Amino acid sequence: MTEPFDVPAPTATSPQSARAIADRWVETLADLDPSVGTALGTRPDDHRMPDLSPDALAERARAARAVLAELAALSQRPAGASTRADDDDRRCATLLTERLGAQLALHDHGEELVSLRPIASPVHHLQQLFLLMPTSTTDDWHVVARRLREVPACARSYRAALAAGLATGHVSAPRQAEAVVGQLDAWLDGPGWWAGHVAAGPEALAGELAAGAALAAEGVAELRTWLADTYLPAVAGTPDGVGRDRYLLGARAATGADLDAEEAYTWGWTELARIEDEMRREADRVLPGATPREAFAHLDVHGEAVEGVDEVREWLQRMMDRAVDELDGTVVDVAEPVRRVEARIAPPGAAAAPYYTRPSLDFRRPGRTWLPTLGRTRFPTWDLVSTWYHEGVPGHHLQLGQWAHRAGELSRYQVSIGSVPATTEGWALYAERLMDELGYLADPGARLGYLDGHRMRALRVVLDIGLHVGLPVPDDAPFRPGSRWTAGSAEAFFAERSGSPAAFVRSEVVRYLGWPGQAISYKLGERAWLAGRAAARARHEAHGGRFDLRAWHTAALSLGSLGLDDLERELSAL
Repeated sequence: MTEPFDVPAPTATSPQSARAIADRWVETLADLDPSVGTALGTRPDDHRMPDLSPDALAERARAARAVLAELAALSQRPAGASTRADDDDRRCATLLTERLGAQLALHDHGEELVSLRPIASPVHHLQQLFLLMPTSTTDDWHVVARRLREVPACARSYRAALAAGLATGHVSAPRQAEAVVGQLDAWLDGPGWWAGHVAAGPEALAGELAAGAALAAEGVAELRTWLADTYLPAVAGTPDGVGRDRYLLGARAATGADLDAEEAYTWGWTELARIEDEMRREADRVLPGATPREAFAHLDVHGEAVEGVDEVREWLQRMMDRAVDELDGTVVDVAEPVRRVEARIAPPGAAAAPYYTRPSLDFRRPGRTWLPTLGRTRFPTWDLVSTWYHEGVPGHHLQLGQWAHRAGELSRYQVSIGSVPATTEGWALYAERLMDELGYLADPGARLGYLDGHRMRALRVVLDIGLHVGLPVPDDAPFRPGSRWTAGSAEAFFAERSGSPAAFVRSEVVRYLGWPGQAISYKLGERAWLAGRAAARARHEAHGGRFDLRAWHTAALSLGSLGLDDLERELSAL
């Protein structure tokens, strides 16, 4: 068997502390949902696949309500000066209460039965859990083989949840089902993705692994057929937008805050206009007299590019390694285990956008960035530089890596499954801006790519809220003023303002429609990070002190997860 992972030992905590309650909840959840232990790296021998059925979802909800009851019973701490441990525990209680409340609201409204989408959906456990499993030893591969045999049952349990949604009117729109069917087709192409994955296994287990891979492919193929033949016809005519009430539930889950939809929508338009003004000036630096679209076309042909899939992976790796070396000790303190990060190529059937997977708590599995190639072998760098500052260093990797480093002081919940998307995506977008402020985006092409990425995040605010809540295009907007958003008009609006291929544009709009509230988390999160930094700077300077950006970044990244209702306040106090 695989030797136990060297997970940081928890510090001593009172049985009545929020930390103790949160740590017990992580273990309870890992019992109920084996994907948790795999993601954290704490249960390498657990071969189970998640049970995604309605009964299992109800069991998790009951367990969450019990935790909320425990939190409510905590006595108030006496007034007086607090220690760092007290502050960590207070933040833990705040986070756990908010996160469980948001998740239970989704459960109670049946949102877990409407989870079909081509990104971060339960269906993706069928592939992605295997990418997170250790494969260094023969014992590791034994666990992989056993888990492969569990894939059909997991697929059937998810089918049961979707069928329960059909029976109760909680259904995903056809656009989402079609996208997932397309992904499953890619996974099942040839002998199937699982057969390719286990090809790297030991020869002694080749037969067992091949048999498990075949069973996994059969289970996924059954789900794919049911989605295409039963689910899709049943949801015909379901609108893409979810409406205000459901959208606000999703926004709370993604941001940890109650959203003022109209304020955010108006701000999104204002931010979009600001960025586009700056892009026009930057495009002229790339190619005098050019529009941003013309500048992108010029960069695609004449700008710097990396030829080859292996070569672009190596290029991204060098870029992240260099950022760690140059930022450590000057802009932020990087703990030794966090210095390691890997660039990877995303498997076939992944979403079109790059992404990051966090390290295990013991760092045996490092943090990894993933680039979907979309069939390309040539990669212009203008749209990769700031993206890898976002996904890698100083973005997701420094934040989530530092959280893992503090797992022995904070609760495991605060540094892992309690993540609030707006806090993590907001930091990553802030990290791009930080690198611009530090002069790392002096090249006109790279800076135009950075602005294009920020424009896309502002577009997300406008389109996500507009599509789901049904807000009209403003009368003074440069696009179909007074109209109501549709998927088609959203694609047209995005395409006019993007240097990205049509397939990516389409993928983005499908993503917004299938994941209500998530798309706004980037820009609204960045806004909170910037406001917190500005308030901390002003507080230091008002008292005659000097604002130490390195110390602030290091402390901010050590807070653990928080919702936006609490993040700005905590950042301001650092």
